[in-house]
Amino acid sequence: MNNQEQTLFWKLAELLIVHSGYRIVKLFPDEKELWLEKSESAEVPIVRLYREDFDWTNKMLRDIELTAATGAKIRSQLGQRNLRILNIYVSGQPPVDDYQRVLSEPFVYRDRLSEISVHTTLFANGIYGQAEESLTGIVDAGSIHLSNLEGQYSESAEEARKRTLEYAEKATRREQAIFTAGRPIFTYFFMAFQILVFLLLELYGGSTNPNTLIKFGAKFNPLILEGEWWRFITPVFLHIGFLHLVMNTLGLYFVGTAVEKMFGSVRFLFVYLFAGFGGSLASFLFSHEVSAGASGAIFGCLGALLYFGMVYPRLFFRTMGHTVFLIIIVNLAFGFSVSMVDNAGHLGGLAAGFLGAGIVHFPKKKKSPSQFAFAAVSILLAVAMVHHGFEEGLGPKDEHSVILLAEEKVNQKEYNEAYSILRRYEQENKVSEKTYFLLSYTEIKLQKLQDAKAHLLKAIALDNSFSEAHFNLALIYLEERDLVSAKKHAEKAASLKQGQNEYKKLVDEIDKVLSAQQGA
Repeated sequence: MNNQEQTLFWKLAELLIVHSGYRIVKLFPDEKELWLEKSESAEVPIVRLYREDFDWTNKMLRDIELTAATGAKIRSQLGQRNLRILNIYVSGQPPVDDYQRVLSEPFVYRDRLSEISVHTTLFANGIYGQAEESLTGIVDAGSIHLSNLEGQYSESAEEARKRTLEYAEKATRREQAIFTAGRPIFTYFFMAFQILVFLLLELYGGSTNPNTLIKFGAKFNPLILEGEWWRFITPVFLHIGFLHLVMNTLGLYFVGTAVEKMFGSVRFLFVYLFAGFGGSLASFLFSHEVSAGASGAIFGCLGALLYFGMVYPRLFFRTMGHTVFLIIIVNLAFGFSVSMVDNAGHLGGLAAGFLGAGIVHFPKKKKSPSQFAFAAVSILLAVAMVHHGFEEGLGPKDEHSVILLAEEKVNQKEYNEAYSILRRYEQENKVSEKTYFLLSYTEIKLQKLQDAKAHLLKAIALDNSFSEAHFNLALIYLEERDLVSAKKHAEKAASLKQGQNEYKKLVDEIDKVLSAQQGA
């Protein structure tokens, strides 16, 4: 095969690679066969370029069948149901028999799951123009006038080859550089840190205990409204239960490492914490429950990947786009179907991660006006959302939240505040025995024993198996020297919790006092 066909082969390769965005899948050692892919192309994702002379059409047809078989393997790798292949032959002369019937209709290979269609075109002396027409709509054939090759072509095949392969190599290096901008230092640090914090939670009361979570910094609206701003960030490192920890640690490992490698460690740190803040802020606005977890920050990493998709759409959809969308959709669908999942935090983290990525952009890729716009939008949104939250007074709206807030005040020995919170809620709402009991506890601390007794009696009326209420009521009766009533409630408490030594000791103490009185 002479220099003209070799040059045409590499000029076609240049047209496809340089001007149309195809990438090299495989170049055979003899450099007569080149496979290219552009998975984001719905029209023709695979192109095969082959230099070969065909004397007879049957030989060409057998090669087309082999091409379809190879395409079936590529189809499964791409995860597509159907695949279209453009098969380009470069020959000195066309076959001597009727080859047009092979070129006029695609060769179709079908099985139960898929369909492979091979569309063949032939570049050979005398039919260049016809072959160029077959590329219309697939590549920008007008950028290189291939029909000029019918005459003497001044450029050597080696020059076209070198230029094309150098471009492809540089393009590959540029793509690889996008995914290797940094090492996942902070990802591994956050994984280790959240495991350590989980162990501390378990050691100091349990990771599923709301009071322990609040103590360690979980998102709790009433305390945020009192000025504990750090609760917009600290929930990122807390997890509720072992399964929650495992799922988020795995999610951080798979998504966080990818984002940190692309954005670099410093940018990743900003995006992760900013997304965590955004998730907590959204949860603050739309959920009154105690919440914690790295889910919002991990969704922020997915938001950063969506920003990557906006900046590099072709590369995004070729490498990870469909997977990212699938992860987001599945997790949000799961969140909306399970009441315990804080989907507001997920969506807030997703949006904040996207905005945070826009603020920092990519390493060595300056876009100052765009970054400024992302920063301005982020600040305005954050300020507006915080202001709205405080204006709406997103304090405790239900009894559970009221009790948690009061318990936190009791833990801090702020009994007056706890009493005011509970008393106000009791006056305005129908409450359970838990509220009556906690209210009585604050009243005991404030020496309001008659009020405490009244509320303990109400608690027992609602739940006669409330052992702690019987015990405290026995203590009040003992203080009043009503030994008969004290013994009655102490014995009830001891019978309800027979393993509680403190209750048994109180019964014994009352019996001793009664015996002493009878002896006297």
